[in-house]
Amino acid sequence: MGNSIAIDGPAGAGKSTIAKLLSKEMGYIYVDTGAMYRAIAVYFAQNNINPDDEDEINSAVENVDITIRYEDGVQQVILNGVNVTGLLRTEQIGNMASKTSKYGAVRSKLVDLQRKIAENADVVMDGRDIGTTVLPNATVKIYLTASCDARAGRRFDELVAKGEQCDLEAIKKDIEARDYQDMHRSISPLKQADDAVLVDTSEMSIEQVIVRLKEIINEKAG
Repeated sequence: MGNSIAIDGPAGAGKSTIAKLLSKEMGYIYVDTGAMYRAIAVYFAQNNINPDDEDEINSAVENVDITIRYEDGVQQVILNGVNVTGLLRTEQIGNMASKTSKYGAVRSKLVDLQRKIAENADVVMDGRDIGTTVLPNATVKIYLTASCDARAGRRFDELVAKGEQCDLEAIKKDIEARDYQDMHRSISPLKQADDAVLVDTSEMSIEQVIVRLKEIINEKAG
């Protein structure tokens, strides 16, 4: 049984960035749950599964196995024994993933696979319900958050750095809307697990967040 670090929190809190850096520093596997949704979409696309036919989707998920491994420090996503990493970012697969991720059977299958990975390796996993639903027995649970203003400011700076035109107030409203949607969805709403440690990154640098999380992990995991 490996050690598992569950990082949850709202959109724009920096969960993925922090989770990737933390896993690299600690020598853990970063479980990219989004990539797993795209991998199962590859299976649907390759087998001509109708994304609008829930019964067909429900039957198809039984034939899927997905795992993650690292080669020279680079994540590789394996679908039924075949490396499909190069297929995950195509528009076709993105569209298929968007259409099929809503189904309970898809989510249930991937949660089972994510737990399987966590049983056999030391992992860092981030999302909206990792500590509450996916890995309720995680070794360490972190609830990573930041003020809406801080998250909007970071997103604004990120877009400006890419040369994109953007409006700070519009970004802030979008984040507020996503927060409400995530916290009020019917399946696994975003919330802090009772045994999660709250880390507010509003006034922290990425380096400071990593140091703080490693302190928490050392305290909890020993």
